[in-house]
Amino acid sequence: MTTQLFVPKFRVEECLEHVRECLEKGWTGMGFKTVEIEDEWKRYTGLPNAHFLSSATAGLHLAFEALKRKHGWEDGSEVISASLTFVSTNHAIKYAGLEPVFADIDQYLCLDPKSIEEKITEKTKAVVFVGLGGNTGQLEAVAKLCKEKGLSLILDAAHMAGSRLHGKHVGHNVDVTVFSYQAVKNMPTADSGMICFSDEADDLLARKLTWLGINKDTFARTAAQGAYKWKYDVEDLGFKYHGNSIMAGLALVSLKYLDNDNSYRRQLAKWYRDELESEEYITVVPIAPGCESSTHLLQIRVANRDELLVKLNENGVYPGVHYTDNSEYEMYKSCGRCPEALRASDEIISLPMHMGVTQQDVVKICNLVKEYSR
Repeated sequence: MTTQLFVPKFRVEECLEHVRECLEKGWTGMGFKTVEIEDEWKRYTGLPNAHFLSSATAGLHLAFEALKRKHGWEDGSEVISASLTFVSTNHAIKYAGLEPVFADIDQYLCLDPKSIEEKITEKTKAVVFVGLGGNTGQLEAVAKLCKEKGLSLILDAAHMAGSRLHGKHVGHNVDVTVFSYQAVKNMPTADSGMICFSDEADDLLARKLTWLGINKDTFARTAAQGAYKWKYDVEDLGFKYHGNSIMAGLALVSLKYLDNDNSYRRQLAKWYRDELESEEYITVVPIAPGCESSTHLLQIRVANRDELLVKLNENGVYPGVHYTDNSEYEMYKSCGRCPEALRASDEIISLPMHMGVTQQDVVKICNLVKEYSR
């Protein structure tokens, strides 16, 4: 048995139809398909705004940059963040000239609102909540706290395409949500993402910043006018973060199957839980009440994590670790040490979770986990 952590599921022929259309029309950049995936994502999630990007990392940077400009935050202002996350979350804070301050996590591996409240100072301007593995954690309590304290709330939803809370897609109770469609995510492309602001003015600013601060993109200057109009103005110092039509085509296909794929992932998670939740030396990370998770990850906690990883690898099973606590990295050592996050970082394993994993695979993986855990 050889079982990888992630194997993306592409519907190849359908994807190729979209790529062929782009090539035959001679339009592979930002344009007709990026507009289509934005419209489809708004329809799917019910969110009011959606802007297709080259990556979720670009989206996180845009989120902080746009909110900083909107509110006039000074360089060095603080954003309360998670240390148990992919480094993109905290790099994006620094890209915008802001400083991450780490708060601790709860049993769901998401930010604990009590720890957030303890970290708020006069310099605090925002909180970024990471929905690790698709879990909503205590997002509602965090949103309530941010509203009371006058803080902006950014949802790092890189793992949350298709996650719902009390039946409603995530993103409705925050200022901005950023999704990832990176190669191994639930809605895979080669790499791309989506940023969804609650405020239309923020969305318009982000669109300008996405295209180098230019006030009218190439597609708008061509499609809307019927002929290419070369003249434009440059109104801001922007970036080159826009998505392209080839990636948008792949995203359109992935979105078509997202709910069905996520349903299977939840079935995989149930099989894992049925096998492991009664084991003395294994803790399966729980899903928050009211959360219908995308189940990008199925995470367990064991005391002998590194030893278990070696044994699983020897038996053809290749899990992952999400993530190393960022305060272990040299550049983030000054952002605060969080005991629960550090403990989790030493114990967590993400078990194989993709469309190619079968119930038989789950049983074999779990038998190995049970044999070698302590």
